[in-house]
Amino acid sequence: MSKDHDYIIAGSGLAGLSLLYHLLNDDLLKTKNILVIDPLKKKENDRTWCFWEKHNGPFEPIVCHQWETLRFFAQDVSREFEMEKYRYKMIQSGDFYKLVLDLAETFPNVTFINEKISGIAEKGNRGSVKTDAGEYEAEYVFNSTGLFHPEMDEKNTLLQHFTGWYIKTEQPVFNSKIATLMDFRLNQQHGTTFMYVLPTKDTEALVEYTLFSPKTLTPKEYETELRRYIREDLQIEDYEITHSEFGVIPMSKARFKRYQGKYKRIINIGTAGGFTKPSSGYTFQFVQTHLEEVANRLKHNQSPAISPTLTDRKFLWYDLTLLDVLMTGSMTGEKIFSSLFKKVKPESILAFLANESTFWEEFKIRNAVPILPFVISGMKQILGGK
Repeated sequence: MSKDHDYIIAGSGLAGLSLLYHLLNDDLLKTKNILVIDPLKKKENDRTWCFWEKHNGPFEPIVCHQWETLRFFAQDVSREFEMEKYRYKMIQSGDFYKLVLDLAETFPNVTFINEKISGIAEKGNRGSVKTDAGEYEAEYVFNSTGLFHPEMDEKNTLLQHFTGWYIKTEQPVFNSKIATLMDFRLNQQHGTTFMYVLPTKDTEALVEYTLFSPKTLTPKEYETELRRYIREDLQIEDYEITHSEFGVIPMSKARFKRYQGKYKRIINIGTAGGFTKPSSGYTFQFVQTHLEEVANRLKHNQSPAISPTLTDRKFLWYDLTLLDVLMTGSMTGEKIFSSLFKKVKPESILAFLANESTFWEEFKIRNAVPILPFVISGMKQILGGK
């Protein structure tokens, strides 16, 4: 048993390694004894994170591409818009893992162990992690595992699931300055369904088939729709698939706890702490915002157990309301986003989805969609989501 750790990071995915990166870039925190526990060594380029932000962020060095101009398509609306404040950015996980792990290697006070975590609990006023090989203690345990996830099922959760192909063509067919944020001109039989098209060169792009539905599809179904879209909508016949990725993100009305224990020594981060946006599945920027505040509190000898603010609660209510509308089928995702992009400045929609919108932006967004479905679902959330 080891008791000489200041912090234990349980799980070395996006949230765990992001926290480590924030800690090691702070002059006061980088000397702390940090233990990172995960059964696997993270190095594969297994996913792509896309997000928008107004300024250069902490991971700017590994942004592999960014766009100022975005497109939105649906059956009855088509918009192309140049952003004034935001930039839409792409980061590949392989670059992210390398950046953080290369930095960590320069710190002898950071230790990685590859062991399966079986339990996390408070032990007195410290946090404790049990693995298949031992037990470890620290002042705080930062948990991104699923050990404390609430129950999620088809009654309270939709799955955002997707298959993305990086494709390469011999002839230039893309405009690398323009990305398609959403293309809803697809069969909507399974639920909210759209494509991303993110060109990084005039001969290369990520094409991603994304759905919000209770269940995932078969691999063949994703493949069939991707091939059809590339052939018929993008009008590309000859291409090479250079990389593919598949993912599932829970979009849930279940309530995630931000911390555990009497002394609040277990801090849930990432999806485990509820930082996957319930209505959209967006995670990357919400994780960074939370962890920057966590690091700032640690630096000032304050508890990293951060309670939701009134603004946090307001946007959670918006999220749960929208998710309930989708789950009950009272309005389709395609109709909701079509209504928004018809009537609202697109960058205001992005601000709303980033929890950064103003009162007037939110007022316009509320008035851009049919009132009744959202009033009914909104009242349900106030009354406990029943």
